[in-house]
Amino acid sequence: MHWADFTAQRLIERGGSQVTASGITPSGEFHIGHLREILSAEMIHRACIDAGVQSKYIFIVDSMDPLRRVYDFLSPEYEKYIGHPLAYVPAPSEDGSPGDGRTTYADHFLGPFLESLEQIGVNPEVVMNHLSYESGEFADFIDLAISNKDGIREIIQDISGRELDEEWFPYNPMGSDGSMDGVNVTGYENPYVFWKDSHGVEGKSDIRKGHGKMPWRVDWAARWIIHGITCEPAGKDHGAAGGSYDTGIPICRLLGGTPPDKIVYEWIQLKGMGPMSSSSGVTIGPMEALSLVPPEILRYVIARSKINRHIEFDTGSSLFQTADEYERLVSSSNGDLEGMSKRQLVAAQTHSGAIRLSQVEAGSDPRDSIAGVTFRHLSMLAQIKSNDEDVWSSLCRSGHIEGSPGKSLELRLDRMRVWINSPHFPEDSRLRVNSQISEEARGRLDSGAIIFLSALSRLLSECEWGEDEVSSSISEASESSEIPRRECFTALYWALIGRQNGPKASSLITEIGRETVVNLLDLA
Repeated sequence: MHWADFTAQRLIERGGSQVTASGITPSGEFHIGHLREILSAEMIHRACIDAGVQSKYIFIVDSMDPLRRVYDFLSPEYEKYIGHPLAYVPAPSEDGSPGDGRTTYADHFLGPFLESLEQIGVNPEVVMNHLSYESGEFADFIDLAISNKDGIREIIQDISGRELDEEWFPYNPMGSDGSMDGVNVTGYENPYVFWKDSHGVEGKSDIRKGHGKMPWRVDWAARWIIHGITCEPAGKDHGAAGGSYDTGIPICRLLGGTPPDKIVYEWIQLKGMGPMSSSSGVTIGPMEALSLVPPEILRYVIARSKINRHIEFDTGSSLFQTADEYERLVSSSNGDLEGMSKRQLVAAQTHSGAIRLSQVEAGSDPRDSIAGVTFRHLSMLAQIKSNDEDVWSSLCRSGHIEGSPGKSLELRLDRMRVWINSPHFPEDSRLRVNSQISEEARGRLDSGAIIFLSALSRLLSECEWGEDEVSSSISEASESSEIPRRECFTALYWALIGRQNGPKASSLITEIGRETVVNLLDLA
C-alpha cells in the first residue's frame, strides 16, 4: 500500500471527516524543499477522498510570524521592521528597499508560490494566520494558555529540555513601534495584555485582535483545534524528539483539543549539496523546477519515496532515469497482477498509488500525461533540431507519434529546451555536432578506426536512410574493419560529437542527416 493510502486508512480509524494541513512562513523565496510537506499533505488528502472519506486540505500561511533579520536580498532599511509581523511589513522593491506598502511582505513571496502550487495540481484552502488573529479565532485559546501558563511552561521545559526565561509568556504583544521584540508583559486582564516595550512606552494589546501572537509551540497546538486539523506532516526538525510536535500534542490537549497523529517527513536535498535552505543559497525554486520538469514528474519524485526517506533531487542525469521510470510505469500500469509473488504485488500496488497521486488533476488517466518519447531521445532531438516542426517530423518518421504531437509532448519539448539551456543540464548529455573533426579527435583515431569510418561513410552514402539501415551499415563496417566493435563506436563518437560516447549511434546518425555525417566521416 502506498504511504498516503496507509495514512488515510489510519485516519479512517480515527473517524469523522478529515482536515489535512500544511503551513509555511513567507519570509523569502520558496524552494522545492517546501513541496515535500505540501505535497505529502495534499497526497494524504487525495488518498482520503479516494477511500471515500470526506476531507479538505488547508494551507496555513504564517503571516503573523515576525521578520527575524535583514536577509541578504533586503536593504538595511528593513532593520526597522525586525520583529514586525510579515503581514504588516511592506514588500521589498527590486532594489531590496521597502516598497510603498500596497503589497505586504507576506503576499509578495506567497503569490508566485501559490501559482506554482496550482501548476502541480495543489489547490488548498489558504488560511492567512494574521487574519485568524485579527478575527478573534485565537482569543479563547490565548486566554486559556495564559490561565495555564505554568502548565505549558512545564510541558515545554520537560519535553524539550530547555529552560524558558522567567519573563516567558504565552503571548507576544506588539509594542508601540509594531515590533514584538523587546516587549515585556506587565499584566493581564482579559481581553487585555499589558506591556512595556524597549522604548519605555507602556500599553495594552487586545487578544481578540491582531495585536500580537502566541509563541510557535503554543500557536501550532491552538490552530490544530481552531481548524479541526486531523493530519499535519511536519519536517524532521519539528518532529525530532523534544521538538515542537512533541510539545504541541500535550499543549493541544491542555487547551481542550485532540491533536493529530504525529507524522514526520524527511527533507529534500539537492544532489551533492545537502538539504535545501534559502538562507544558505542551496535551493532551486518551484517555478524554476517546473520550467525544467513536467508537473507530474515533480509530483512523482515525492510520491514514489517513502515519507520518512530523504529525497535527493537531481536536475542532472538522474532526471532522465526518473522521467523514463515514470513513463515505463504508466505504460505498464494495466498489467496482469495474477501470478505475482506477495513482494511483487506490494511493489505493483505501491507503484500504482504513486502514479495515481502524481497526476496534476485528481482522478485523471495517467496515460494522458505520458509523452511516448524518452527524455533521453527527446533531449537528443532538441539539441540537433532547432525547429520544433523538425522534431515532430523526426518522431513521426520513427513511429513515436502519428500526426500532430499532443499537448503533453509540446510542453515537454518546451521544458526540454529550457533545461538544455540551463546550468542544470548534465554536461555529459550535451551534444555539439562537429562541423569538422577536431585535432583532439583526430589524435584518437588510429589506422583501424580510419578504415572503419571510411567504410561506414561509403555504406551510409548508398543505404536507404532509416535507423535500421544505419544500424546495419555500422555493423557491416565494424565487421570489415578488423578492430573491436567497441573501438568502432568510440571512433564514430569522436568523429561526430568530439567525445568517446553519446546517444544511440544509429539514432544520432539518422537525425544528424546523411550529408552532414558522410562529409564528416570523409574528413577522417
